[in-house]
Amino acid sequence: MAQSKALYAVGRVICTPIFKLIYRYKVINKANIPDDGKGYIIACNHISFSDPVLLGLGQKRRLNFMAKDELFKNKFFAFIISHLGAFPVKRGAGDGKAIKNGEDIILEGNLMGIFIEGGRSKTGDLMRPRSGCALIAQQTDTPVVPACITNVGKTKKFGKRIIHFSDPITVEQLGLTSADRRALKNASSMIMGKIKEMREQDLNEYKRS
Repeated sequence: MAQSKALYAVGRVICTPIFKLIYRYKVINKANIPDDGKGYIIACNHISFSDPVLLGLGQKRRLNFMAKDELFKNKFFAFIISHLGAFPVKRGAGDGKAIKNGEDIILEGNLMGIFIEGGRSKTGDLMRPRSGCALIAQQTDTPVVPACITNVGKTKKFGKRIIHFSDPITVEQLGLTSADRRALKNASSMIMGKIKEMREQDLNEYKRS
């Protein structure tokens, strides 16, 4: 289902002051996502249900998201998130349809967000990266922008959030000359390494408050 530009714009206007109040979020390196009309993949960690919204508010381009298929079981909720740019993926099933949807979004010059760990971390710690992000990057020759959302507040649910974007990493820099398992694993580890680096930096710089 195509993303509704009008609904997305309204959602941004409504969510910005609410999320600023709740999460007091700070964005680092917003300009690292080029505004050149080309497709990019934003690969992020996942610590909260609010992460897709925070990533969308953290930069000025509209963002499409790969989301777990369980979120689409409720028809009304599925209608809303689909029009906001989300599309379903069956986790752990090698969902070829979801991969194809992601590739189409990118090749049309859009941003696609993906949680590289394949799910939400219940502890807030980083988990093992999955290879779906690297596979889509390799298939579409698309740069990946690692992103990290870090809770630097005292409370788990509503602590202050830092939204940190790294520089784009090209397919060549990721070593994705092929889609073999080792190349995908190495590329995924490189992306996760950038996320870990940003997380440690933000935890050190912004003491929990």
